[in-house]
Amino acid sequence: MLSLRDFTVIRGGSKIVRDVNLDFEEGKIQIILGSNGSGKSTLAQGIMGIFPTDGHIFMDGEDISSLKVDERARRGITLAFQEPARFEGITVKDYLLISSREKKLGEVEDALRMVGLPRTMLFQEMDDSLSGGERKRIELASVLLMKPRFAILDEPDSGIDIISFKRIASAIKEMRNRGTGVILITHAEEMISLGDVASILCNGRVVVTGKPADVRRLFTKTPCPIREVR
Repeated sequence: MLSLRDFTVIRGGSKIVRDVNLDFEEGKIQIILGSNGSGKSTLAQGIMGIFPTDGHIFMDGEDISSLKVDERARRGITLAFQEPARFEGITVKDYLLISSREKKLGEVEDALRMVGLPRTMLFQEMDDSLSGGERKRIELASVLLMKPRFAILDEPDSGIDIISFKRIASAIKEMRNRGTGVILITHAEEMISLGDVASILCNGRVVVTGKPADVRRLFTKTPCPIREVR
């Protein structure tokens, strides 16, 4: 269990995300929904330890608020950024082997296949020759290979085509099947159906938490509701 208690994230001296109280379970997908500028990416990076925070973050009851990014990663938390990094001079194969626990090429090939990319992709460089959808799918393949306890996915659905969208959704479900707790940050209504529970973030605060179908209906009416869904 990963728990946030009165969790506040600070950027540039300002409290961008405030007083968040949420629980994330392994083997479950939790949707964090919100419009652009609502604080979703800031929340993701706060959980990972990239930005300073107030309040507490607990993992299995232990307060890990003071742990650095690498220490949280060793505990089994990983973050896939909204804009995947580009690495000049490194191939997709090398990048995925670095991510892989087992360091086996067969496992890397399986992860690529799972996100809908061909084996020939292994020999391409991680640079601008890859499309946005390809880079996002490679990033998800790397998360699958890490086998984290908790994966924070920051808008993996943004800026991609419909084929990539379907493959990404399939990979996210596979993470849940493997026991990973997925924190799926999005503003796409289509992604909500993947979740076991959903929350809406508005102006840096969680204003709604409930069943994904209920939250989706409310978000469709207004991206910043003021009432709580039970």
